[in-house]
Amino acid sequence: MTTVSAETESLRLFPYDRWTTQLSQLSPRYQHAEPFPHIHLADFLDARTARSAADEFPESSSDTWIQYKHFNENKAGLAKRELFPEALGKIVDELNGPEFLDWLSKLTGIPDLVADSSLEGGGLHQSARGGFLNLHTDFTMHHHHKNWKRRINLILYLNSHWELEWGGAIELWDEKMRRCCASVPPLLNHALIFSTTDYSYHGFPEKLRCPEGASRKSLALYYYTIERDSQFAGRSTDYQARPTDSKAKSALIWLDKKAVHLYSRAKEKFGISDDAASKVLAFFSRKK
Repeated sequence: MTTVSAETESLRLFPYDRWTTQLSQLSPRYQHAEPFPHIHLADFLDARTARSAADEFPESSSDTWIQYKHFNENKAGLAKRELFPEALGKIVDELNGPEFLDWLSKLTGIPDLVADSSLEGGGLHQSARGGFLNLHTDFTMHHHHKNWKRRINLILYLNSHWELEWGGAIELWDEKMRRCCASVPPLLNHALIFSTTDYSYHGFPEKLRCPEGASRKSLALYYYTIERDSQFAGRSTDYQARPTDSKAKSALIWLDKKAVHLYSRAKEKFGISDDAASKVLAFFSRKK
C-alpha cells in the first residue's frame, strides 16, 4: 500500500488524508443541509499555506482588477491566474486539479465535475468598507462554454484579521426568500462549498463596516458538468430582494437584475469579457 509522506502532502496544499477520511460523515452533511446542499469547513487548507495566501493577497487598486459595481453588488475581482501571487496560484492549481475534483465529487455526490481554468466570474474577490453583494442565485451556464452547467461554488476566505462586527458573513436563504437559514463569517482558512441551483440564494447584503484600508478577501472557484443535452439553457444571475427591503429598493434590484441578464447574453453572443466591460465603466466613471 502506497503511503503519502508529510512532505508530499504539504506540497499538494490540500490535506487529502485528513479530509478524505471524513468523507463518510461530510457527504451526508453536505447533501442534506438546509436550505440547500452546502458545508462549512474550518481549517480547510494547511494553516501555513492559508496564512501565506492571505499575506500575499494583492490590493485591488490596479486596473487589472474587474470592478463589479452596480446596484446589486460592490466588489472587485481578479480572474487572471497568471497575475496571482505564487501561493494563491498554487492553491488554484491544486483545487482545480484531478485529485481535488475527485474528492469534491465524492463530497457532493455529483460525478464528472470539471474545473474552469479561465475562472469566469470567480478568482480573487475583494470588498472594501461599504461593499456588499445582494442575495442571488448564480448564473448556471458558463458564458463561453454553452454546454457547461455550473454545479458547485467553493469560497475560501483569506482574511488574516476579521472582526465579526464588521459584517460580511455570507447568508444562505430559503427557497421562498423568507428567512436566512445559515451564515458563515469570512474568517481565515474557512471554506464554504455549496450547490449551484435555482434556489441557492446567498450573499452579504448589508454594507461592510470594516475600517478604511481593510477589506473582505476570498478566493472563489466554480465547478461544472458537461451537458450532452442540446436543450440545456442557462440562467443569468438572479438577484432577489429581502422581505424587509422597501418597494423602491426591490424595484431597483429587479431592474438591475434585468440589466445584468442583458449583459450576460451579450457576453455569450459577442464574447465580451468582464475585464473589457470594467474598463469601459471605469472610463465613464472618471468622466463624471
